Amino acid sequence: RRVVVHLPDVAGREAILKVHTRKVPLAKNANMNGVARATPGMSGADLANLVNEAALVAARRNKDVVENEDFDYARDKVIMGPERRSMVIPEKEKRLTAYHEAGHTLVGMKLPGYDPVHKVTIIPRGMALGVTQHTANEDRFSVDDGWILNFIAMAMGGRAAEEIVFARITTGAGNDIERATDFARRYVSEWGMSNLGPVAFGSKDEALVLGRDIQRHHGMSEHTAVRVDREVHRIVTEQYERARQLILENREALDAIALALLELETLDLPELRLIMDGVSVEELKKRRVVDHEDPAATAAAGTTPAAPREKRPTPSILPAKPNSEET
Repeated sequence: RRVVVHLPDVAGREAILKVHTRKVPLAKNANMNGVARATPGMSGADLANLVNEAALVAARRNKDVVENEDFDYARDKVIMGPERRSMVIPEKEKRLTAYHEAGHTLVGMKLPGYDPVHKVTIIPRGMALGVTQHTANEDRFSVDDGWILNFIAMAMGGRAAEEIVFARITTGAGNDIERATDFARRYVSEWGMSNLGPVAFGSKDEALVLGRDIQRHHGMSEHTAVRVDREVHRIVTEQYERARQLILENREALDAIALALLELETLDLPELRLIMDGVSVEELKKRRVVDHEDPAATAAAGTTPAAPREKRPTPSILPAKPNSEET
């Protein structure tokens, strides 16, 4: 008998979060349902780590309770790694990164039916100089051909923006190209969604790691392997041109997003929508100040502002270690 333990769905994640936050003092605005919806694909252990990281962040910020922003910061850290603010980046590289991420963001926002942008940042995290996050509104167990093509176009948006703005290309898009090509190859050879028809080409048997590249076309003729490679190339290049055309048609929006990233470093979806509507960076800065300092504006936005506190030793808000009798 084979017992399959699936990753928890949104209801399961919410229940797991409630278990791990039983002994953690939460703010009134801490919404576990929202955290559960923003963490698709996380296991119970990932969620436990998320709660611990959020508690640590709140403690470092001298808070008595854990707020939504602490969970958001912890989510980014768990998924992408810690921020590397000490990393010194030349201004030219920083500008290149801003336009690269702006390309991903703009294409993702203009593609019909693609996942909404959750956040875009040019603060280095892990091995990346910048990150664009897309979060689905619901758990997804399968995807259609349109979503896959949109993903490939979005992945190529950074490379297209570099070429259009700087008239040159860099190695920064290496991971994007690898992921886009992998999806395109599976689109053709595993999922049967291409012009070659509903046929699975090749074998999934890749036990011999040293011979993986040699065995990649095992189970198909050389002629068919050439056709598969041509189809993969066609799909990736077509979606690259699609991304490039979207950027050319919305060049002003690309510049506005890149400029805002250079000034603010991180943008969320509401701010990106304001930028697309023509709101300036200075206005965004004012809005951020009002949201952090004006209780009335914060209350109108539907959140409860934290009362000002005097600086004091780190409060004990970390989850207590379980007793030996607990499991």
